[in-house]
Amino acid sequence: MKRLIDFLIALTALALLSPIFLWVAYKVRKNLGSPIFFYQERPGKNAKLFKMIKFRSMKDALDKDGNPLPDDQRITPFGQKLRSTSLDEMPQLINVLKGDMSIVGPRPQMKDFLEHYTPEQMRRHEVRPGMTGLAQVSGRNNLSWEEKFELDVQYVDQSSIWLDSKIMFKTVKVMFTKEGINAPDQEVGAERFSNKHISDTHLSKNG
Repeated sequence: MKRLIDFLIALTALALLSPIFLWVAYKVRKNLGSPIFFYQERPGKNAKLFKMIKFRSMKDALDKDGNPLPDDQRITPFGQKLRSTSLDEMPQLINVLKGDMSIVGPRPQMKDFLEHYTPEQMRRHEVRPGMTGLAQVSGRNNLSWEEKFELDVQYVDQSSIWLDSKIMFKTVKVMFTKEGINAPDQEVGAERFSNKHISDTHLSKNG
């Protein structure tokens, strides 16, 4: 039932939002060039890797050795606005249609995190990852990474159509009020989580 609902919501959303989708695609092409989409491997259900799709929000810029410059030197005002409005996440509706993701579920994290999870935290991969989740409507970046993963596991244990509906309604509120976005302790919390001190570059790309 959840998979059917996910498919119907994603299909309907893509149809209704197609003018916005095409407009954002045009603006990305105009401001950042090609490619329009950004693909990144993330762990899905049962930790199986899939390619998550986003609109590109950073320009290509390399140092003298051919390595990408730090994110703060590649992000543009247009890219920042794209991220702050979550419009860069729209292509993930395609991931939902393909069955890689759900509308609601634990947000897919960087694959680098996998080796740092406890067995309990790994339980977040018992369900498909979502475009939005319980952690995203419960404080988002104001939460520590440990708290986010606790909420992810809580969602796995309590998952239901009713809970999904509540999270979707709360997501709309969070998007309009921008609650918990760009909290200053986001990078610090993630660094504490990883005993290898995951880089700021990785963190800035985390959903």
